[in-house]
Amino acid sequence: LEKEKENLVNKLDDITSLVDISESKQRITNEIDDLSTKKQEIVNEIMKLQENVIELKEELLMQSFGFFESKYNFESSEAYQVKMNEIRKEQKQLVKDKRATDHSLDWTIGSDTKKGREFILDTIKLTIRAFNNECDNVILKVKFNNLEASEKRINKVYEDLNKLTDMQNVSITKQYLNLKIAELYLKYEYEQKKQEEKEEQLAIKEQMREEAKALKELEKAKEKVEKEEKHFEQAIETLKQQLTETNENKQAKLLAKLKELEAQLEETKKNKEDVLFRVQHTRAGYVYIISNIGSFGENVFKIGMTRRLEPMDRVKELGDASVPFTFDVHGMIFSEDAPSLENALHKAFADKKVNKVNERKEFFKVELDEIEDVVKKNHNKTVAFTKLAEAEDFRKSLQLQKELQSLS
Repeated sequence: LEKEKENLVNKLDDITSLVDISESKQRITNEIDDLSTKKQEIVNEIMKLQENVIELKEELLMQSFGFFESKYNFESSEAYQVKMNEIRKEQKQLVKDKRATDHSLDWTIGSDTKKGREFILDTIKLTIRAFNNECDNVILKVKFNNLEASEKRINKVYEDLNKLTDMQNVSITKQYLNLKIAELYLKYEYEQKKQEEKEEQLAIKEQMREEAKALKELEKAKEKVEKEEKHFEQAIETLKQQLTETNENKQAKLLAKLKELEAQLEETKKNKEDVLFRVQHTRAGYVYIISNIGSFGENVFKIGMTRRLEPMDRVKELGDASVPFTFDVHGMIFSEDAPSLENALHKAFADKKVNKVNERKEFFKVELDEIEDVVKKNHNKTVAFTKLAEAEDFRKSLQLQKELQSLS
């Protein structure tokens, strides 16, 4: 009996152990189930977060302005403003007509249909207000690098709000959403057009200042040569009078002086003709090809024009405090139709513009030989090009930097 008892006790211990193992297994299974649920929740949360950070991703990708195709192509910012006002007016009309949402007013709270109706109307009001506020915030901040992300965000707000009001059978209509998307793109293009107009006005003002300086120089030069011409004519007249009144010994000296004055008068008349030509022909001027290696690197050239009598004054202005180094001149071409020559060069290298967005930036990444070829095709006079850019200050700066590094 004692032996049998001992066997039974051992069996009982084995059974108890199995029960404990079974319970442990069940507990572990439950923990695994809990962890699996939490894992799924985390996965869902990650997916939501990924959707929420799409705007950041879009900004990092920096959506290219050049690939954006305008939806409206209006000629002026005023036209965009008018269209935006029309869109907002349509939105207000939809809200007023209660067509901004799909809904049913057949709702009761308890048995009170009036309270149910008021509840649905309040829900509609709050939903539209929330949607408008979110959209206004997105539209206000729209830029070239978050345009697509902004549209996605508006769509997401639309979906989220419709989910929140699903139980009340209230949802924002697709028509109202589309009006908000249209407003987004209109606002973006409106701001772009405003910037273009601002830059155009700045360019016009700069051109007017340049023209005024050129005209002032020409008038001053005209006044100077006319004064010189009068001076030489009077001096020549005086010498001729002296020749009739002097003896033969002094006449030779006076004749030499007369010849010198006549040559000076001839040179003055030639200068006067040049100045008068420039005054009368407003398209005459210089097309310049300049570089600034220290500021922009190798093979980047600015191609512009000036009507100044001294074109280097314009080049010196361009190399003011706004750039760290002065410009080197590779070509200075006088043309009776400088704007046409400049335009021909700009068109020839349109695909090599450094700034692909702003058409008024005149910098091109191109070989100097290519520029020379186009100039020869559009200009029938011989032009000398300087191939080497001295870039004196830049090269000295590099040398000083090397010396400082060697000392350290």
